[in-house]
Amino acid sequence: MNNISKKVSSLRKAIATALITVSKQETIDAVVNKTVPKGDVFEFSRAAGLLAVKKTSDAIPDCHPLPIEYTAISFKVEQLTILISVEVHTVYKTGVEVEAMHGACITALTIYDMLKPIDKSVEISSVRLAEKKGGKSDFKTQLEEPLSCAVIVCSDTISTGSKQDFAGKAIMDKLKQLQQDIDHYEIIPDETAIIQKKALELCDHGIQLLLFTGGTGLSPRDITPEAITPLLDRTIPGIMEAARNYGQQRTPYAMLSRGVAGFIKNTLVITLPGSTRGAEETMDALFPYVLHIFKVANGLRHDKE
Repeated sequence: MNNISKKVSSLRKAIATALITVSKQETIDAVVNKTVPKGDVFEFSRAAGLLAVKKTSDAIPDCHPLPIEYTAISFKVEQLTILISVEVHTVYKTGVEVEAMHGACITALTIYDMLKPIDKSVEISSVRLAEKKGGKSDFKTQLEEPLSCAVIVCSDTISTGSKQDFAGKAIMDKLKQLQQDIDHYEIIPDETAIIQKKALELCDHGIQLLLFTGGTGLSPRDITPEAITPLLDRTIPGIMEAARNYGQQRTPYAMLSRGVAGFIKNTLVITLPGSTRGAEETMDALFPYVLHIFKVANGLRHDKE
C-alpha cells in the first residue's frame, strides 16, 4: 500500500453511481411493489452495499482500512432503469472513492442476484465515480506567481562549521516541489539581535515567505521565538497549532516546540524546528495549505486599495 502517514486528515466525500437495466416493466413493478420472491430488493441491496463500503479494504489489496463516518445509498427508478447512488464520508488521510464505487458495485450485484429468477436480461452498467471532495487537491492553492521565499538557519554549531545544515535544505527541497522561488538562504548564529536584524532586512527587501529553522526548543540558546515575536504585526496562532498537532501524532516531543508564525509587514514569517525530521514534518503539516494565506492577504489589500 502507498504510504499515507505524511498526509493530513480532512473531510473527504465521494459519490458513486451504477445503473441496473431490466427487460420488462413487470420486473420494475415487482421491485417497487416488493413482490420479488427473494425479498425487498432495495432494502436487501442497501444492506449489502453498506457492508461492502465497510469491507472495501478486505477486498481491494491496496485500499487502506479507514473510518467510515457516513454512508447513504439511494435508488431512483426511471422507466426500465434503476439508478443506484452511494455517498460515503470520512475524516481521514485518504479518500473514499473506491469505497463508494465498491458499495455501488455490490449494491448492483445484489439487485442482479435478486432479479435474475424473474428476468434473465438484467444488466449492470456505468459504475462510475460521480463526485469527490476533500484532500490535497481541494486545498491546493494556485498562486498567480511563485512567492519570493527565504530560508534562514539559526544555529551556533552550523554557523561555525561544526555541523552541516540538513533542515534548511529539506525546507528548500519542499519549497522547490511547490514551485516557489528561493531568493535567499543563510546560516546565522543563535543571537537575538542578528535574528531580528535579518528578519527585518528580508522583510524590507520584499521577501513574501520567510522561514526560520532552529531555536524553537527549550535549550538555553533556543531564542528564535523570543526574537521574532516582538516583530510580528499580526500573529497567526493556528499555523503552529496545526504543526504541533501534526507532530504530536508522530512523537510526544512535538509538544515542546515553541514555534511562532505571523506577518511582519507583508511578509509571512514561520519558525520551524531545527531538526531535519521536525522541519520536514512541519512543512508536511503546513504546505501547501498555508499558501492560501497569500490569496486572502492579497484580497484584503486589494479591497483596501
